[in-house]
Amino acid sequence: MRKKIVAANWKMNMTQAEAARFIESMLLDLGEITDVEVVIVPPFTAIAKVMEALGRAQNIKVGAQNMYWEKNGPFTGEISGPLLRDLFVHYVVLGHSERRILFGETDEIVNRKVRAAHEATLRPIVCIGETLEQRDMGNVEKILAIQMRGSLAGLNAKELQETVIAYEPVWAIGTGRNATPDQAQEAHAFVRHILGEMADDATAERVRIQYGGSVKPENARELMSQPDIDGALVGGASLDPRSFVQIVKAARER
Repeated sequence: MRKKIVAANWKMNMTQAEAARFIESMLLDLGEITDVEVVIVPPFTAIAKVMEALGRAQNIKVGAQNMYWEKNGPFTGEISGPLLRDLFVHYVVLGHSERRILFGETDEIVNRKVRAAHEATLRPIVCIGETLEQRDMGNVEKILAIQMRGSLAGLNAKELQETVIAYEPVWAIGTGRNATPDQAQEAHAFVRHILGEMADDATAERVRIQYGGSVKPENARELMSQPDIDGALVGGASLDPRSFVQIVKAARER
C-alpha cells in the first residue's frame, strides 16, 4: 500500500519566527506520526529555522519550493540541488502552476529541474493540472498527458517511483473551489495510466499522486479516501497549524 504524503506549501509566507511557532504547535498535535509522511515546504529563508524547530522529529521532512537545474555558477537569485541538500532538504516542489504561469516555466524547464533534483538525491514533487478553459473544452487528459510526458521525460523506473506527482487543477488553486472527489479520482486514475505507459504497471502502482487545490479540513477526508489519491499538497490551509494537522489526520482515516 502506498503511504499517504501530505505537504504544506507555505509559498511566500512565514517569517522565521512564525515558522518556528507553527512547527511547535504542529508537533504538539501530531507527535510521532509515522503512518503518514508529512512534508513542510517553507520559503528558502525559513528552511534552516524549520529544521531547527523540528529537532529530532525525523518523521517530518522538509521541502523547498523551487530550484535551478545547474549545480553552481553565475545564476544570481537561484538555488541549486546541492545547496538544498546542504540544508538537509528532502523534497522540492517543481512545476507549480504559479511557476508555470507567472514565471513562464515550460515542461522542458521543469524536466531539467526534475532530472537535476534526482541527481542531487532530492525527491521532486511535480505539479501538473489544467486550467478551467482547458477543462471546459474537454482537454483535461490531453493536457495532463502532455505535461507528464514533458516534465518526466527521461526518468527511469526507479526515479519515477521516487517522484511524487501533484495533480492541481489550476482553477482550484487559491479560489476556494476544488474538484469533486469523483473528478479528482478520475484525473488521478488517468495520471496513473500514463505512468504505466511511460514505464510499466508495477511502477505506476508505486508512484504517489497527491491532490492539490483548495484542500481544507472539510474536504480532505473524502478526497483522500479515493483509491488513487495518495495525499495532498496543501496551500492556504497549511498556514494554520490546526487546519494542517486536521488534514494530516484525515489522511490516516482510510
